[in-house]
Amino acid sequence: MNRIFVALLLALAACTKPIEAPPLTGAKIGGPFALTDQDGKAVTDKSYAGKFRIMYFGYTFCPDVCPTDVANLAHGLKAFAKANPAAAAKVKLIFVSVDPARDTPAVLKSFTGAFDPNMAGLTGSPKAIEDTAKAYGVAFSIAPGQAKDAYIVDHSRVAYLMDPDNKPVTLVPQEGTPADIANELGKWVK
Repeated sequence: MNRIFVALLLALAACTKPIEAPPLTGAKIGGPFALTDQDGKAVTDKSYAGKFRIMYFGYTFCPDVCPTDVANLAHGLKAFAKANPAAAAKVKLIFVSVDPARDTPAVLKSFTGAFDPNMAGLTGSPKAIEDTAKAYGVAFSIAPGQAKDAYIVDHSRVAYLMDPDNKPVTLVPQEGTPADIANELGKWVK
């Protein structure tokens, strides 16, 4: 009888999937920030405490990649909300500008509102943006020799899912389909 019980336990253990640690556990990504949102209100990382955050860095004048990625992220979050509204209510999509000279709160409000009225758009002083981007491992630069108001900003292309304590969880596949994004969120946001 004991052998059957032990065999049954071993069989069940083989079928049980171990709990997976988030891929970015322990990574030195993220940190405190003090920026301005799309309504001109001062915000910090603590303004979003208790929420999972999808952090994406880009700029509103981007000709192609940023609007495509932000649209994908917004559609993915909507797909996640359709499947799991309670969990999705715990997620905040945040767009951090790497072009503070042109991305004023008013410009950010128009941009984020076109994709998701609940999305936060953040800007700040060049130093505040530089410090925030550095904390998140995001590089950006303006190539020399471009027109003063019509320039391209080269930047890292990444979306991080941060937990309610602002710790990194995983990369969100911003280039994926809404289903890909919703599935990734479903793995970690409970």
